[in-house]
Amino acid sequence: MTLRTRKLGRQGLEVSAIGLGCMGMSQSYGPADEAESIATLHRSIELGCTFLDTAEVYGPFTNEDLLGRSLGPKRAAVTIATKFGFQIKDGKIEGTDSAPAHIRAVVHASLTRLRTDYIDLLYQHRVDRNVPMEDVAGTVGQLVREGKVRYFGLSEAGVNNIRRAHAVHPVSAVQSEYSLWERNLEQDVIPVLTELGIGLVPFSPLGRGFLTGAVKRAEDYPADDFRRNDPRYQGSNFDANVAAAQTVRDIADAKQVKPGQVALAWLLHKGPSIVPIPGTKRRTFLEENVAAATVSLDSGEMKALDDALAPNKVSGPRYGAGMMSMVDR
Repeated sequence: MTLRTRKLGRQGLEVSAIGLGCMGMSQSYGPADEAESIATLHRSIELGCTFLDTAEVYGPFTNEDLLGRSLGPKRAAVTIATKFGFQIKDGKIEGTDSAPAHIRAVVHASLTRLRTDYIDLLYQHRVDRNVPMEDVAGTVGQLVREGKVRYFGLSEAGVNNIRRAHAVHPVSAVQSEYSLWERNLEQDVIPVLTELGIGLVPFSPLGRGFLTGAVKRAEDYPADDFRRNDPRYQGSNFDANVAAAQTVRDIADAKQVKPGQVALAWLLHKGPSIVPIPGTKRRTFLEENVAAATVSLDSGEMKALDDALAPNKVSGPRYGAGMMSMVDR
């Protein structure tokens, strides 16, 4: 099968209905496997899953370099999204930095690593409380007019900053965590995206793997795996969340598909401008994720999923306090 496309925003950005989050190829989810990662990227293009998500901070820097080396003449076949917004020193994040001069420097470096002369979708990775959003949007707008960037996006931005950015330069997409087990956008952010015609790109659409059903307790993951410190994988939270996710597994069994495919199908059924970007570094999981586009859910199944994983049914915060402090809510 070849994936259909979806439109993000009203500015002309059209991407594959499911994207590929590339972060895990370089960090957070166990040891890297470059050969398999490159094979996964090439297989993704074959399947029509051509919306590739990276960032300077992934690695840091090594993920963009991996994409640049892997794509070669296939660059024109894909839509590359990358991000700016952190101050990185000696391989470590030292706060946010969206000063206009820093944005320009990051874009130049990202273009070099990606071996391309334009970035399809450029996100501010996290809102910088020290730089007015108008300055950020204005700088990206200049980069768009210069041809170095095609479309502007925000990541984990709240309603006020989305409106402020959009008033200066059109925002095509907002990337935030959104899934069956993380519904924080539904009350305020999603209505504003609908109002302004901005697309939604959910990251961690499988709950960092939890919604696939193949999960272990936090302490059973290696020390370099992000999930070891994920509150929802720990102690009584883990037990409560396994119980809450049972409905996902039940519907998957009834349809003879994978639980993760049901979770992705739920997102696709939530609206035509929603494009999830499940991350993987393996072809097997990529193929499963792409096949989720063929899974149909009726209104009864959607309601059962909505109810089973309502916000009050999911136990534990999605991040620890440090990471949550960087989310613009």
